[in-house]
Amino acid sequence: MSGFRSTNTLRPTRSPGPRRTRGRARGRRLVASALALPLAFVALLTTGAGPSMASPTSGPTAIVSMGDSYISGEAGRWQGNSLTNSGSRDGSDRAWTGSGYDPGRVYGPTAVNGCHRSDSAEVRSATGTAQALINIACSGATTKNVFRAASGGTPYKGEAPQADQLAGIAAANNVKVIALSVGGNDLGFADIITACAADYMVWYSYCHDDQQVAVDAKIDAAMAGVGKAVDEIRAVMSAGGYAASAYRIVLQSYPSPIPRAAENRYAESGWTRVSTGGCPFWNKDSDWARDSLVPQIAGRLKGVAAAKGVEFLDLRDMLQGREVCAKQSRLVNATQPPSATSSEWARWIDSDSTQGPVQESMHPNYYGQLAQGRCLALVYAAPAGGAHTCRNTAGADASRMYLTAS
Repeated sequence: MSGFRSTNTLRPTRSPGPRRTRGRARGRRLVASALALPLAFVALLTTGAGPSMASPTSGPTAIVSMGDSYISGEAGRWQGNSLTNSGSRDGSDRAWTGSGYDPGRVYGPTAVNGCHRSDSAEVRSATGTAQALINIACSGATTKNVFRAASGGTPYKGEAPQADQLAGIAAANNVKVIALSVGGNDLGFADIITACAADYMVWYSYCHDDQQVAVDAKIDAAMAGVGKAVDEIRAVMSAGGYAASAYRIVLQSYPSPIPRAAENRYAESGWTRVSTGGCPFWNKDSDWARDSLVPQIAGRLKGVAAAKGVEFLDLRDMLQGREVCAKQSRLVNATQPPSATSSEWARWIDSDSTQGPVQESMHPNYYGQLAQGRCLALVYAAPAGGAHTCRNTAGADASRMYLTAS
């Protein structure tokens, strides 16, 4: 068995309706050690950028992705989720070599520092667009890891602040679009997931009430950081000789990796959400995350985009029906191989790390990243300006992603 991978699978069946339990902090810390999810940059960055300097109107056209794990390519190793822990995990593990596992096959050199820039990351999957597809995002990055060092930015995982990296890229390429996903780690996504999982597994209580308070306390500062990140990008591009009309900034929101309660294929009672599905959340907490938290963050990010005069890409519904434990999707097994049309498009929680690092949990996987890349390609092809929502077509692969105005 895999999924959430609790080592104690012989548990009594529970009925729903959690209660408030005292002393949860210590238990959450224990679970946090197993659920550290650095949500989740410049080694091999591009498909064509070179060291020579060029003017903004020369050099290869480029799209650059910046920010955190939801755009860096975290979890791109996985094609769906399988309960089989050995071999290729029924074909779902792209790091399988035939005799062992090499995450570098997917993440390249960033498998070592944990930035996890996968070969299927959003910008790498935005094919048919620019000549150079450049990824400097890093799993776990906050807004301060985007700012220039001169403006308070900080290095992360052995790499310079992303805006400082962008300066060199902008000089060597004709940057057309900069896609930015950031702010989630400022809000503490990892802590929220840890808390909600602990409340399901350990404390038999809800998380949405206290976590909503925590988010509300952080969100203004987080959005201010996102706004400053946009300003820092603009400052770099201006210093590099780019006119404001010469390139586009696309700020994007986050998709929900878990479904609504009514769309979960596993019962709330019992332990299948833990031991099989890898989605250890109560119904009320799932509904809060899907229909309150994710829209709240998307709405605030859209507000930042409007205030800063940049484009907005709303991904809140991108994984609809393809989430971990969603009824419309299924696990991979020996008779049901990975499928772009029926497998889950997000990575489950594997707390025991029996199938790779826990930090991959709750991120769009290989299929989800192909979908994000298609969304970015559609935005690239669309007239500049405005806000877009990107959704999937039920039963179809990433090629059927589509945009609507938002």
